[in-house]
Amino acid sequence: MADNEKLLSLDRMQSGQSGVIDSIQGGYGLVKRLSTLGIRHDKRITKISSMFMRGPVTIEIDRVQVAIGFGMASRIMVKIDE
Repeated sequence: MADNEKLLSLDRMQSGQSGVIDSIQGGYGLVKRLSTLGIRHDKRITKISSMFMRGPVTIEIDRVQVAIGFGMASRIMVKIDE
């Protein structure tokens, strides 16, 4: 990873931040479920919003908005654009 790239989990990103998915830290089931939503390694992702107190996280990927749970979002590692 280059010095100007910052790795952060999706749940810790600020609304409006974007980057490229670096990895998904989970088992086969989680990776497969996210893959069906279009959330895969090396895809560009933008965090739209998140709810207070560990609620769902809304993201945009391939010009489609998707809401995923806080637990799933915490397992998606993203290289943040600077």
